[in-house]
Amino acid sequence: MELRNSDGSPIDPVPFLVVALLGICVAMAWGPLYLLSHGLGEPLAIGVSGVVALGTVVVAFHRFVWTENPDRREEVPVGDRFRTLLYAIAAGVLVLMALLALLYV
Repeated sequence: MELRNSDGSPIDPVPFLVVALLGICVAMAWGPLYLLSHGLGEPLAIGVSGVVALGTVVVAFHRFVWTENPDRREEVPVGDRFRTLLYAIAAGVLVLMALLALLYV
């Protein structure tokens, strides 16, 4: 699969596929159960989870395909990229903890 950015340059599709498929898996595995626990109906919970999964794919496509600059890797030092990854993991954990806290409110 050859993806091209908005300039027409070929880009690596792996980051997009990883983020998009992981987002779909998380949204469809946890979303309906979480929304059902808050009293939403089953069709609505699945629909909302589907919209969240679709939104994840759209955001991942925009970030990792459409606006991707293939030369950016050479511009950003590895240490800065790793620090950004750690911040993203910490933010994800905080979001999951906040969602869990909503179950007990």
